Amino acid sequence: MLIQQAYDKLKASDMAGAAELLGQALETDFDNAEVKYALKCVQWWIEHTRRIAQFQNPYEKGGFILSQLKQYYAFLDQVSLAGKAYDQCQYAVRRYVFSTALGYFEGLLGEGANQHDPGLLLLVGRCYKGVGNYDEALKYLEQAVRFKREDAETLAELADINALLAETRAAKALFREAFFLDPGKVDLRAMESELILLLRDKVAKLGYQEPELCEWIPVYGSIWGVFSVKRELKQVEVGRLKQAIFSLEAEREASPRRSEELKPRLLNRYFWLIDHYENTREDPKLIEETLLKIKVTDAAIYERYIK
Repeated sequence: MLIQQAYDKLKASDMAGAAELLGQALETDFDNAEVKYALKCVQWWIEHTRRIAQFQNPYEKGGFILSQLKQYYAFLDQVSLAGKAYDQCQYAVRRYVFSTALGYFEGLLGEGANQHDPGLLLLVGRCYKGVGNYDEALKYLEQAVRFKREDAETLAELADINALLAETRAAKALFREAFFLDPGKVDLRAMESELILLLRDKVAKLGYQEPELCEWIPVYGSIWGVFSVKRELKQVEVGRLKQAIFSLEAEREASPRRSEELKPRLLNRYFWLIDHYENTREDPKLIEETLLKIKVTDAAIYERYIK
């Protein structure tokens, strides 16, 4: 079939060839909904990548292609409202995007400073994940995390690839860290593993939408046992955690309008503090005090948490 041949062209980074085949397919079957959908997607990318010739640096070329993904997702949301989204088409488009970007990045990965560039390592790892080479993705993402141990975006990507490789324990621990550091930096549209996507969908069904959805994922991830792999905190981390709690409590009191916005971050930090108290066998009264704070902050979450 012409449409399958078009998808193969896409996977091989031949966008023009894919567009030509889809045009032929539309001439022979004008009412085919999938062909129309695929042609819209291909034409979107042709239009939005015209500027790539303006960039001389391979890093800029690859980065530009990946930077278009967020706009593309917004476009998809509009197109999907009118009908069905075709997974086979989206898989082919993703392969086009990540394989094309990877082609630009790979030439930069010689000996020298580039091998220590966490930004490049992250992008290369993400591209390898996008084309389905999970082992190579893991290698580059682990290197990126060595340089950026407290970057939520990088940790989330490493968590996602661990989940795809069925390293569930490592994935849970890494996702928990990423969402603790900064939920807003975790790009849910870039995630591929069922571990996080099922949690996202379950939290979304409660009525949360982005960006608040990202903030509530770690709260329900803890309550439902998804973020169940925990580590012992260093003393300096305990100090930071308590300071963050104090700051969030003060900010909510000073800015009632932001109270709901800040609530999930505060709740998640209460959860981490209780985990610390339990791990270090602290005075049970400290746990009771923190549980009371959770109850005052959100009684419904408290009831779910203590079950």
